[in-house]
Amino acid sequence: MIEGKRVLLTGGAGFIGTALARELAPHNEVILFDNLHRDSFTGTSLSKHPNVTFVRGDVLDTEALSAAMAGCQIVVHLAAIAGVDSVLRSPVRTMKVNVIGTFNVLEAAHRAGSVERVVDFSTSEIFGTHAYKVEETHISPVVSVGEARWTYAVGKLAGEFIGHSYWHEHGLPVTTVRPFNVYGPGQTGEGAVHHFIKRAISNQPLVIHGDGSQIRAWCYVDDMVRGVMRVLECDAACGEAFNIGNPRSTLTIYDLALKVIRLAGSSSPIEFKPLGYVDIEVRIPDISKAREMLGYEPQVDLEEGLSRTIAWYREREGLA
Repeated sequence: MIEGKRVLLTGGAGFIGTALARELAPHNEVILFDNLHRDSFTGTSLSKHPNVTFVRGDVLDTEALSAAMAGCQIVVHLAAIAGVDSVLRSPVRTMKVNVIGTFNVLEAAHRAGSVERVVDFSTSEIFGTHAYKVEETHISPVVSVGEARWTYAVGKLAGEFIGHSYWHEHGLPVTTVRPFNVYGPGQTGEGAVHHFIKRAISNQPLVIHGDGSQIRAWCYVDDMVRGVMRVLECDAACGEAFNIGNPRSTLTIYDLALKVIRLAGSSSPIEFKPLGYVDIEVRIPDISKAREMLGYEPQVDLEEGLSRTIAWYREREGLA
């Protein structure tokens, strides 16, 4: 149990940040530091919670970041530019936010003097195009220089190295988590589940880029939050990296579209469009390390998670 702490979540108004804040808020003071690039927070009951404070800011603004971090014992760094469309549209900003922003967070935590734990969100994309049951120690492949698709993965990998450097050189207690395809209620922006469900509940075509044979392991947001909480509760996690995902919820993108249509009772057709960018063919984690060190075990299977998420979108769109 994490309680009585002052917690800073960068990117805290985002999808995962909001879910994590909801878990932490009953027993802690939670500060959400976010520029609202993707907003899952505004208008929710969490925005009125007495233990939650929202601070509008950017991780590239070192003064605002340090001010928000003052007195914090826990820092969870979620702020990033993510999503293929966003990355391709602005690779420069992607690198600035994901590399310099991460450095700013770690430097501020080092200087703050009060920080007891830092959790840095990386990505499963560091494993490249074929990530089949990858372990934390598997080598991250060298990707094609000049391919904008990889600026996100390279920036996140650089962030991991920065985090480990602060741990080794300054003793800053940093842990890296690598999420594998998180979905669930509250998700905004890009992502296959978000796109499929929004269109399925209104019987619009579901668009698949490529042939739909890409394989993903999907992790329900509550299981992602459960993994982060286990990291925060485990002192031995400092200086380590963990895959957080659900390897049992694995299927192709095409099968995912079919499952969403079935669970939503939708008449949506499926349309295929050219991919237009380098994609990841297989992405499945090995979570043995998280099981052994953290006692982490995903609880929500894909069928149940999608059903919950469809119900949430229906209620949000007034279609319940």
